[in-house]
Amino acid sequence: MQTPGLPVAAPGRGALAKAVLALGALAALAALTGCAANPAADTTADSARGWGRQIDALLPADVLLLGEQHDAPEHQRLQRDTVQRLAARGQLAAVVMEMAERGHGTTGLPTSATPAQAQAALQWNDAAWPWQAYGPVVMAAVQAGVPVLGGNLPRSTMRAAMQDTAWDAHLPTPALQRQYTALREGHCGLLPESQIAPMARIQMARDASMAQAVQGAMQPGKTVVLIAGAGHVHRSMGVPTHWPASVRAQVVVARAGASAPAPEPGDADTVLETAAAPARDACAELRQQWQAQPTPRPPADATRP
Repeated sequence: MQTPGLPVAAPGRGALAKAVLALGALAALAALTGCAANPAADTTADSARGWGRQIDALLPADVLLLGEQHDAPEHQRLQRDTVQRLAARGQLAAVVMEMAERGHGTTGLPTSATPAQAQAALQWNDAAWPWQAYGPVVMAAVQAGVPVLGGNLPRSTMRAAMQDTAWDAHLPTPALQRQYTALREGHCGLLPESQIAPMARIQMARDASMAQAVQGAMQPGKTVVLIAGAGHVHRSMGVPTHWPASVRAQVVVARAGASAPAPEPGDADTVLETAAAPARDACAELRQQWQAQPTPRPPADATRP
């Protein structure tokens, strides 16, 4: 990825740093994309109760994919409620999170483990993913004796993913073009066209990483909960494209407010509308960020969607 006004580097160390910076910037804008409308939305006051009923209607399932807006606190509260509800019934196999890298997890921690111990086990990056937001979700699982597993692509493998052109053939052309469009729009048109395909490869590799983590945690008769940005759970171009049709999955997309874009038909089984997130001009924030970084460096939140 490139800061506006700088030349585009050929794929390599510099290009990776710029693409990784773009991933971090996209994370800052993730709340503006990847969500959908629900014709029978719950209000903030009774969303937890209404969501509980929807969970019951979605099960049984091998996997329950919860797509969120990262800046919508109500989405993290609903995730915690989901974890607690399934764990209390003995139905929760594991929680897989985009917010930690694959290979790290809380397996083996006692139910009395502290938040600090859970963060250490997950190698949690608080600068990228505020523990204040996601800690209650993690600890609900830990205290129930259910493992929390990182699902994200390890940062050390991003360069290889960006340069692996085999990913270009993973999605059908219409879905791939939607992925490209999401990257362009998510960066307010500031991303150089030469970086679109490399960044899409990283996104697909991240989806594949999460899919592998989920499949490794599946147990007969139980459900794995995957928590990720809404765009990662879409059926047509996200995590579900990386596992066999035999996996029984239910996709839930949460939408904070009426202005969020809608997913393609069939991309979600359930859409949950919640209160709008605080208003912000994310494109202005992005422009300011890039202008302040004439020499792009990988940010702390580079693994966000």
